[in-house]
Amino acid sequence: MGLEVVNLTAKVGDKIVLRNVSLKVDYGAVHVIMGPNGSGKSSLAYVIMGRPIYEVLEGDILLDGESIKDLPTEERALKGIFLAQQDPPQVPGVRLSSLIITFTNKKLGAKDLTRPKDPSVIKRMYEVATKLGLPREILQREVNVGFSGGEKKRSEILQAMLFDAKIVIFDEPDSGLDIDGLRIVADYIKSLRDAGKGVMLITHYARLLNYVKPDKVTVLLDGKVAATGGPELAQLVEEKGYAYLRAKIAKGGGSTGV
Repeated sequence: MGLEVVNLTAKVGDKIVLRNVSLKVDYGAVHVIMGPNGSGKSSLAYVIMGRPIYEVLEGDILLDGESIKDLPTEERALKGIFLAQQDPPQVPGVRLSSLIITFTNKKLGAKDLTRPKDPSVIKRMYEVATKLGLPREILQREVNVGFSGGEKKRSEILQAMLFDAKIVIFDEPDSGLDIDGLRIVADYIKSLRDAGKGVMLITHYARLLNYVKPDKVTVLLDGKVAATGGPELAQLVEEKGYAYLRAKIAKGGGSTGV
């Protein structure tokens, strides 16, 4: 069934950041969320993931038809949602390998979170790191401490692959990446779709979409759904910009499908 956001309105502090947003991320599909800075794209990702500073005022968030709106972030992750952040935080004192082992143990219901319940996870960590072009020693480094932009992105993909997420949310995955890194991210997104996972891809620009053809595109403006459509909507935004959509909405009096 996938992930569904239903008439979602949310705030952070006194500021409303999402207004009556509805959309769906199906399994086996890539749903692209576009919009300029301040449009609510990252806020949508954080609200879905349950970041505590955000408060849901109205609406619901469903995973496979079940509401997850009131679950803590950890429970949402264990149910299969993974957020690859635009600028993931540093976690001093915690090795990347320890983070992966702890989460996979938690998912398997182990009481001891420090020793891998599934011994094969160690081998898979190194195999996936190599596949992503990460040095093996990065697994023994503190999470994101001293990582380059590309290493942070690849590390997030490494975690998503090892956690076997059902829904993967990418927040601006193309920022800070060179062309090789961009292709790695694009190939992974396509592999997720091929494996029947759901992908929410948040981006400003259509650069990454030259490598990944989206199944659906939603444009957010001022925290509201401004337009929905297929790949042609992303192309329209690339060619004419968000000002064109604003003008079209102002003329028509509401959001638009393309």
